[in-house]
Amino acid sequence: MGKPNLGKDRIPVQNPNWDSWSYRLGCPVWGCKEWAGKIYPKGIASEHLLTWYSYSFPTVEGNSTFYSVPDADTFRRWRDQSADGFQFSLKFPRSISHDRMLDWCDDLLREWLTRLEILRDANKLGPTFLQLGPSFSFHHFERLRKFLFQLPIDWPWAVEVRHRDWFDQSRCEDQLQTLLASRNIDQVLFDSRPLNSLAPSDATEQASQVRKPKSPFRATVTGRRPMVRLIGRNDPTEVTEYWEEWAERIANWIRAGLEPWIFTHAPDDRYAPELASAFHAEMKKRIPSLPDLPWPAKQEASSSGSAGYKQLELF
Repeated sequence: MGKPNLGKDRIPVQNPNWDSWSYRLGCPVWGCKEWAGKIYPKGIASEHLLTWYSYSFPTVEGNSTFYSVPDADTFRRWRDQSADGFQFSLKFPRSISHDRMLDWCDDLLREWLTRLEILRDANKLGPTFLQLGPSFSFHHFERLRKFLFQLPIDWPWAVEVRHRDWFDQSRCEDQLQTLLASRNIDQVLFDSRPLNSLAPSDATEQASQVRKPKSPFRATVTGRRPMVRLIGRNDPTEVTEYWEEWAERIANWIRAGLEPWIFTHAPDDRYAPELASAFHAEMKKRIPSLPDLPWPAKQEASSSGSAGYKQLELF
């Protein structure tokens, strides 16, 4: 028999103490095989990816829930596999946001809230974001208002709009912001300027420039947890000026008592951690007391158990 791959049954033991962080930073996924040697050790078993990711970042943007709602056992597994203080920011299922367009979806919403409550009861639920489709316009404002009033007011929520009506810098935009502020709901700030600042350098950037919406730039705060989705490029050096701009703004939000949530997207997911690391470096220039990100992952683990690892008894 060959040597066992200890990366498959080890996790870090050092608590990242995410609850002490003044802002949350994460990637759009937690599982990417190209992150081996950075976010998790090489050869890690797929069922342990979430655990390793949750020791490297304080949150994740969970887009998979847009396509289908996992069963309760999956939510319990996410709860149990993630580090203390880690929080999920999950996207509303498309069955509610796009297929039903917030109408005639009471049963679907009830099921969704029941799933989210599993994470909330463990203090692992961050802002859940409702991404409205490009056809959901100001014409549907009353439908949006009624839907938002069905959501528990003491849970963290965020709303992302895409139809051009919502960006008129007048009546439509004002009413949206007033509605969100009245419920302490954050407007998702989607910034694709970095992605589109240069011609694509490869096929993934070309595809992203076609696929990602070019929503008008906004930095509006309507709640206490501003959520920013930064759509970058595969080379972190190509987005430096945008990271500097956002870091300055977010540092000011933190000083004002807000709790920002930042997600760095790359056309190729393999580069999302580098974009996050570059962003955090800009934040530390402005707030030096911020802790370091606890990755890359260590690769060493002795058979007797090193100081940096423990057995994955959880699984």
